[in-house]
Amino acid sequence: MIIKSLEHLKLFSVKIAKELSKSDNIFLFGEIGVGKTTFTRCLINYLQKRDKIKITDVLSPTFNLLYEYDLKNFKLMHYDLYRIKNIKEIQQLDIFDENKETVNIIEWPELIKGQAENRIELKFNHEKNIHERKIEIRKYGKWEKFEFNEF
Repeated sequence: MIIKSLEHLKLFSVKIAKELSKSDNIFLFGEIGVGKTTFTRCLINYLQKRDKIKITDVLSPTFNLLYEYDLKNFKLMHYDLYRIKNIKEIQQLDIFDENKETVNIIEWPELIKGQAENRIELKFNHEKNIHERKIEIRKYGKWEKFEFNEF
């Protein structure tokens, strides 16, 4: 899928946000600056607006590793595993040992190796046009039948 603009990315993130429920996971792959945090910001801000919650800044949790967002129907955990170097460090975060009341968005999930049943994997890539991104989508569990053809 080609994302042609920031507005297009917002529409894409809203389509996913509307389907989120407890125990869902979004894995975000791609190099630095490709749009992973921008996608996450669009998604979280849409959910905050929908739930009539104050819109907050959504920053990359690269140094904190995690930011939490309390939404109406679930808690959203935004992880950035860029600085994590081994699986033991990930196990200490208890990402998947949390109760099933959370949605996880995980940037740099390479060390996790598919540890979540209901997940969507988005791999962001730069395109020749500086404003465009190619997103490769893999779907697992409840997401397998989800279609992105129109939004």
